[in-house]
Order: sequence, then structure tokens, then C-alpha cells
Amino acid sequence: MKATVVLTRQWPAEVEQYLEQHYDLRRNVSDEPFTAQQMQAALCEADAVLPTVTDTLDASVFDTKNIRAKIIANYGVGFSHIDTAAAIAAGIVVSNTPDVLSECTADIAMTLMLMVSRRAGEGEREVREGRWAGWRPTHLVGQKVSGKTLGIIGYGRIGQVMAKRAHHGFGMSIKVFNRSAVSADILAQNNAEQCSSLSELLQLSDVVSLHCPGGDDNRHLINANALSQMKQSAYLINTARGEVVHDDALIEALTSGQIAGAGLDVFEGEPTLDKRYCALDNAVLLPHLGSATKETRVEMGMRACQNLEAFFAGREPGDRVA
Repeated sequence: MKATVVLTRQWPAEVEQYLEQHYDLRRNVSDEPFTAQQMQAALCEADAVLPTVTDTLDASVFDTKNIRAKIIANYGVGFSHIDTAAAIAAGIVVSNTPDVLSECTADIAMTLMLMVSRRAGEGEREVREGRWAGWRPTHLVGQKVSGKTLGIIGYGRIGQVMAKRAHHGFGMSIKVFNRSAVSADILAQNNAEQCSSLSELLQLSDVVSLHCPGGDDNRHLINANALSQMKQSAYLINTARGEVVHDDALIEALTSGQIAGAGLDVFEGEPTLDKRYCALDNAVLLPHLGSATKETRVEMGMRACQNLEAFFAGREPGDRVA
């Protein structure tokens, strides 16, 4: 008898076909995020639930005696939207999909860095709206990033790929802030230097790129105090999690000119975002495109499938996080 699996959103067709062949697959045809009640029902009706970052699995979702699911195979690296302690208490294994989206997410971080520093978003809007009056020496003058200092907060897989692109492609100096010590060998790959404090990194960097986990530990890590320590000419890039940045503080810093600009691919409470961002020319805003390539989205799905296969075969899932 096949295990019952619930997809909380639509996944790439190739992955859904694989799941349909191997499991009793239940799809979310509407492709709208599950409510808390729907999520709890899925946990009670299926052997496995496959959520995404759009789903909230807080303690209340696990507060029932009728849970049937034994594994939550998350589609994505981050899992701060899952109360892992509550999942463990309910006897549920949690896995994620690391590695496969590192390059594409780093590419989006690079895209944001170049767009905001070269004012590409402003220029694109100007052309589309018919406001471009032609080339002139002082028009939309930005800053180059080549040879500048990139500060990376969170030197995991994605942070290291970002450093590689920035250092070897643009000759940027790399500063790192990480909660644990980074080995000398890993730092040497991109000629990076680990800072002793967040404050040190913020003061030294021309661009600050966030690649740290979300969750309570890093909630509003970039707040008014942090932003006040950045250079006025500096840019902030966020492809990590929206909750890492305090919106009020960043909007104030962008409005006042305390920092030069920001490139954001993630937002606290997304898809809802603070509408004040939309009025800021020095903010580049993307709709969470970090992993949005066909190759990566398929690989993420197949990685989740591998975790399911291992679990139902009685083996430890390779990407177990709880």
C-alpha cells in the first residue's frame, strides 16, 4: 500500500509525476497557501506533508492527538516557518533541501547588488514609462562594485557561493560575520576575512549581503542600530529571510539617505510587504526569486523526494533537520 503524501502547493510537473508514481498523492489544486486548519487536516490525513516557505506550521498546527504524518519534507532550505520542537514532540521528522539552490540564490543576490548600485531598476522604469530623455553625463550615476568590500552575514553554502562570484568575478574584498568560526581553508578559497563582530563588518563593508537563517535568533538583526553603523554609500542585500530586517528601520535609512540603497528578494510577512518600499527609488524589490530557475526548482523537489524515499525505506533522511 502506497504512503499518502500531501503537497501544499503546486510543484514542478516532473516532480509531481514522480510522486504520483510512488505515492498516493494529494494535490493542492488551488495553489493557495493552506490555512492552519487545512494544514492540521493534512497532518492528520497523510503519512507525509510536503510544505513550502509559504506555509506556517506553528505549535497550534501540531496541537491535536490525531496526527498521522511521520515526516514533513520541506521544499526549501529555510525551515523557520516550522516549529521543529512541536514537530519532534508530535513524533514527526523534518527535512529540508539544502545545496541545490545555493548557486541560483547567490545569482539573485549578485543581481540585486548590481541593480541597486547601478540604479538599473530606476533606469528600467524610466524607459518603460517613456521618461528617458537620452544619454547625459550626470544621468542615473551609480557606484561600481568592482574592487569594493562585500560583507557577508552568514557564511554557509549560499554565502560562500556569493563570495566566490564577488571576489573572483568582481575583485571584491570579502568580509564575513558568522556565529561560529569559519575554517581557514574555507576562508582562503575566496581570500575572505572573518570579522570578530557584526559591528566590525557593517563599518567596513560597501555592500552587506544577508545569508543567515531566519527565526528568532536573527529576527530584526538588521535594525536601526545596525544600519547606523553602515557607510552612507553602502547597500544592503537580503536574499535570506524577511524577518532578519526591521522594515521601519530600513525604510527610514533609505528615506533619510543613511545608506545608499537596498536590494530585497524577501520580506517579512510576504507576499504582503510594507508599501512604503514601493515609493523608494533606491530600493530594488523582487518577488522571492532566489531559487526560481527550472533546474533548481526541479532539483529541490527531487531532493525532497529522496528524503521521503529514505524515510519510508527505514533509513535516515539525508537532509534531516529535526
